[in-house]
Amino acid sequence: QVQLVESGGGLVQAGGSLRLSCAASGRPFTSYTMGWFRQAPGKEREFVAAISRSGRNTYYSDSVKGRFTISRDNAKNTVYLQMNSLKPEDTAVYSCAAAAGIIPTLNPREYDYWGQGTQVTVSS
Repeated sequence: QVQLVESGGGLVQAGGSLRLSCAASGRPFTSYTMGWFRQAPGKEREFVAAISRSGRNTYYSDSVKGRFTISRDNAKNTVYLQMNSLKPEDTAVYSCAAAAGIIPTLNPREYDYWGQGTQVTVSS
């Protein structure tokens, strides 16, 4: 029912910034909590950030807290991940996901729809 398409990934030097976007199709967009996950080479997929349906509540993993900001523009059906002070360990494929639950969750199994992912590479 929901299609998610990420964009904004690329190569950036350590300390730099990137903004990822996730464009959603389908309705109603406000029915879904949204999250960002990432998977680095040789590692399991991990939670990055999540945002409530209203956008008023956000959650972050300890590894990105203070550096990344998740936001959503429901009028544009778009979720963003602003990534600042990037580190080489942030290198991963970043995926946007939508969940029908009313409370954002860090468990990827509770997300119902996934984007194709976008590569973020941070060089030293």
